Amino acid sequence: MKKFFALLTLLLLALSGCSAGSDGGASGSPTTITVTDNGWDSQKLHNEIAKLVVEHAYDGYVLTQSTASSTMNWQSIIAGDVDLDIESWTDNVASYPDDVQAGTVVNVGVLVSDSAQGIYVPRYVVEGDASRGISPLAPDLKTVQDLRRYSDIFPDDEDPSKGRLYGSIPGWMADEILYKKYEAYGLDEVFNYVRLGSEASLFASLVSAYNLSEPWVGYCYEPTWIAGKLDLIMLEDEPYDAALFEDGLCAFSSQELKIISGKDFAQKAPDLLGFFQKYRTGSQLISQALAHLDDTGATHEETAVWLLKENDNLLDEWLPSANAAKLRDYLSTLTS
Repeated sequence: MKKFFALLTLLLLALSGCSAGSDGGASGSPTTITVTDNGWDSQKLHNEIAKLVVEHAYDGYVLTQSTASSTMNWQSIIAGDVDLDIESWTDNVASYPDDVQAGTVVNVGVLVSDSAQGIYVPRYVVEGDASRGISPLAPDLKTVQDLRRYSDIFPDDEDPSKGRLYGSIPGWMADEILYKKYEAYGLDEVFNYVRLGSEASLFASLVSAYNLSEPWVGYCYEPTWIAGKLDLIMLEDEPYDAALFEDGLCAFSSQELKIISGKDFAQKAPDLLGFFQKYRTGSQLISQALAHLDDTGATHEETAVWLLKENDNLLDEWLPSANAAKLRDYLSTLTS
């Protein structure tokens, strides 16, 4: 009898081990996938899209978010406490090449291949806008260097002797580069470099000028809701050159925004790995979705549902047919 109970115990233990296998916890407790929330809208939107896929195209997973600074979340990925960083601006992470080489973070895929950042003006400044009764203010403005000839077009209300150039956000890597460019190109002689305290304040200044059909020049980047909503032109610069970039003497590179995982994610969720390797969007698509979010007052979750319904073809690009069908069935029960 003792032998019988011992064998029965071993059998139950073996069956328990099988139920916690590589099916993502489908026959046991769900497997939790944790992604970073570093605070910006486009990443929040990607996280909600991923949540819909992870929880409703597959079985046995739940997705949670780690809300912290990008620096803290990066360290959590290295430590194994966070699984994924979706929309990772790796050019801004000084340790990124060493972390990849050390194997503590893994490149899963390229989320957005065409991000951009630099100095922008509304299109009507250069081309005018007949529908709004705006004549071109600076028809020959094409490059950042050209701004020297147009400081009077962008007057600084607090110092009429100079123009106003809006810089990046204090503490961002882009701000240091832009200020060096401002000095290297001699813009400091005819412009004041104005730093606002937040992305919201910077974008508010642009929206205010745009709504009043007034000239504006300053830092912007894509994908953002404002790039999707307003018609902007990024001024040309010298071609990107790594040797010149740190001194502000060339354009920002067109950075690939990546999906980064911790070293154990592939083993933890091999079926999800396939999705994240294929999960690719684009700057224009995400900018349009963020503009929809701003226009309608929708949540990031509601905007994710709207984006997937409006771009149904993406499901077939990202997912096996059975998983795509499963997600479509779920989306059909939702309003957007």
